[in-house]
Amino acid sequence: MKKYILLLLVLPFFLGCSADGYNNSNKYIPNYNFDFPIDMNLPSYTKLLYVANPVTIYASGVGVNGIVVMNTGNGSYVAFELTCPNQPVTSCSALTVTGILAKCPCDNVEYSLFDGTPSTKGTTVKYGLKAYRVTVTGTSSIRVSN
Repeated sequence: MKKYILLLLVLPFFLGCSADGYNNSNKYIPNYNFDFPIDMNLPSYTKLLYVANPVTIYASGVGVNGIVVMNTGNGSYVAFELTCPNQPVTSCSALTVTGILAKCPCDNVEYSLFDGTPSTKGTTVKYGLKAYRVTVTGTSSIRVSN
């Protein structure tokens, strides 16, 4: 009887655990594992201290065509793959960033860098931008990972 009571007490802890709701699947973009620390005190990344100033990162092994990171306000950051999410990886599938938008030259769809959704009117695409996990590690440092 004590085993059953113990099981009933412990069971909610196991059922309460779940994934963090982070879904990063896209049939066109491969999943490359990376872990990239960003120190916003460095000149290359100081724009991230201010809201709506995206920074593109083309470091080796970080994403397929690189990543874009942006401060969205209130201490929140987003990071997205710089590859068109609705096209196979080709020479035209590298996104171009202008202001707070990223544009795919293959199909001319623009995506918001605040949430990764398509911002081109009348667009029906299956995937938004591929998001990466951003962890705030200090007052002026973050870590982007997949």
